[in-house]
Amino acid sequence: MFARLGRTVALHPRIVVVAWLVLSVLGVALAGGVVGDGALGRVTTATPVAPGSQSAQGAQVLADARTSGPSVTLVVQGVDPTVEGLDDALDPARTALAAITGVVGVYDPLGLPDGITNPAAAPLLALDGQGFLVVVELAPDLGEGAQEASLEAVTARLTTLPQDLAAVAPGATGIVGADHLVQEELTVEVGRDLGTGALLTLPVAAVLVLLVLGGLLAAAIPFAAAAVALAVGLAALWVVAAVTDVDASVVTVAAVLALGLSLGYGMLVVHRFLDELHDLVDEDDGAGSRRRRGDGAVAEAVERTTATAGWTVACSAAVLAVAVSGLLLLGPRVLAAAGVVVVLVVLVAAAAALTLVPALLVVLGRRLVQPGVLGPLPGVRTLRARAVQRARDPRVSAVRSQVRGRPWWVVAGCMLLLGVLVAPASRVDLRVSGTELLPATATQRAFLEALAAGYPAASSPAVAVVAETDLEQAQAWAEQVATLEAVASVDAPTTMGSYVVIGVRPASTDPGGAVAQRVVRDVRALDAPFEIWVVGQAAEQTDVTQMLKARAPLAAAAVAVVTLALLLLATGSVTLSVAALGTSTLVALAGAGALVVVFQTGRLDALLGPAATGGVETSALAIAAPVAFGLSAGYGMALLARIAELHEAGRRTDVAARVARRRSWVLLTAVSGVLVALLGGLVVADLVVLQEIGVALAAAVLLDATVVRLLLLPAATTVLAGQSWWGAAWLARLRDPLVRLR
Repeated sequence: MFARLGRTVALHPRIVVVAWLVLSVLGVALAGGVVGDGALGRVTTATPVAPGSQSAQGAQVLADARTSGPSVTLVVQGVDPTVEGLDDALDPARTALAAITGVVGVYDPLGLPDGITNPAAAPLLALDGQGFLVVVELAPDLGEGAQEASLEAVTARLTTLPQDLAAVAPGATGIVGADHLVQEELTVEVGRDLGTGALLTLPVAAVLVLLVLGGLLAAAIPFAAAAVALAVGLAALWVVAAVTDVDASVVTVAAVLALGLSLGYGMLVVHRFLDELHDLVDEDDGAGSRRRRGDGAVAEAVERTTATAGWTVACSAAVLAVAVSGLLLLGPRVLAAAGVVVVLVVLVAAAAALTLVPALLVVLGRRLVQPGVLGPLPGVRTLRARAVQRARDPRVSAVRSQVRGRPWWVVAGCMLLLGVLVAPASRVDLRVSGTELLPATATQRAFLEALAAGYPAASSPAVAVVAETDLEQAQAWAEQVATLEAVASVDAPTTMGSYVVIGVRPASTDPGGAVAQRVVRDVRALDAPFEIWVVGQAAEQTDVTQMLKARAPLAAAAVAVVTLALLLLATGSVTLSVAALGTSTLVALAGAGALVVVFQTGRLDALLGPAATGGVETSALAIAAPVAFGLSAGYGMALLARIAELHEAGRRTDVAARVARRRSWVLLTAVSGVLVALLGGLVVADLVVLQEIGVALAAAVLLDATVVRLLLLPAATTVLAGQSWWGAAWLARLRDPLVRLR
């Protein structure tokens, strides 16, 4: 199948290139906003929600009962509300705001009857007496376009309001806050993080690709595939976001994976093609590969490449796609959407490597191996030769000797190291944070912090109870809630349609911390004479965590079974397949351990900024763990399949392991290095969830490339010796059709 694919591409390379070019243009049009609102315009600030849980049901009840529209709030700072002339200075802004289409109310403490002495003005006045709030409410029945225009007009006018007060309060400043502004700021941050990461990491990746492939033309091919995969992958995200909510952070993750996987897969294909072409042309200038159409040597090299490296790419991509598909079984829709996006990106990257890259190889042909400005560069020939086993690095040879001479010690040392790195994962505390994930310098985060510090009565309580009862019964039950140990205060019950809402404020400023979670549990445990729903960040976090704990074992088991089946078919060994499955699991857990050390404990805050949120973000761990597992299992499969191939050719197990490691360590390490470099763009991002995904994946990929593939798997293969191929006889009957397919 893969050899036939290579022949087909070799016969019609320009058609393949044009087809991918058309797809990339369409992708840019969709993802870039040429048609519609683009990928960044489609995403939201979605957080994981447990479908059917009490918090999800309560949130839906509130949404259905809400009769008010969206609001925009201005926190005015540096102004004494009692200063003379302030009320008159606010009149022009009140008039202008009230005239905006869709505005149904403009509220500030001085505009109320009797002004700031009105009891209703208290929530709008700063505790320190140096500020006040201006709240503008919109009608709930505005159309999407009209609402967007009204929100923009209100925001613009509120932004300039402090300037109206210059005559009576020269030091007045203000911060405008609203839900739509959080979305806008998050979108801007995602775009900025993506651009900054690309600027910092792509040059490093380019150097690695150039060093391994040896020439500018050869190095340009994986980058061409990466650019196309990026455009098509983000277009796929655009389509998914049109159907369901996709969190904004997934855009950056999808972009990094599209680039990293495409470059890695492209390097594998181009590197193998250069080897095959050298073998064909060095001896007789390709005379033995003549064909009716095109350059016979190039066509045959492409055919051999797709049958070998193409097979490796397909297997690695399949394992990664299977691993990420486990997100579909966890429950929260936002995680399922992220899983669908990542799977599509993986498939696009693999498809580009299997079709576009070979087509470009055919088009460029022998120019890739001919000396010239764009051909092989003399300065990198030594490294290129090492990658194709034409030289030996003494330091690597020393490591090989240790692995070969003391395999038991190597296995024991690697397992001990993995155990130490995995241990912190047992203490992981999952979080579902809100605006705390925004950078400390974000305007909307500053707005919410100012609101919580200066206007506690106007800020939303961390926990809320939706009760299906009347106000009198709710008041009586709220008195019981106020007696709970972890509760600091309870807001006066308010009606919302046929329901009553009771705000509960935990004795902690952390809306998702242990105290808030205890309040959720204690309130739910109270006996209420009516139906209640406990909602809020801590409630959502509790419900999501419970759902993940219940469903994660099933999802992990399903992924493990399918991955093991793929490993068995690729290697023909039960022992090696189980070993690869186990090491990949440890690598993923080590990535989770890195998250605990860096973010939950905050030990690297001085390096990464104030990133610790007291735990690990659920979405970050849910995305990073399966991706880390899939990458490790995929590249491990490539190494073990090579060992199996050499063993089937008659090599002893220890010799096969040594030869496979020597032939692949430079290339596979460089592929991992490119991915780690690109993941570094996530580590330096401003959004905490991106930092967490970047740290987990970078740590896992680095660990897999060094400890697992360079040391542990080859040493384990040597230790197991003949036992490595237990089950090979009966597996051969299953693998034969697969080998013929290959």
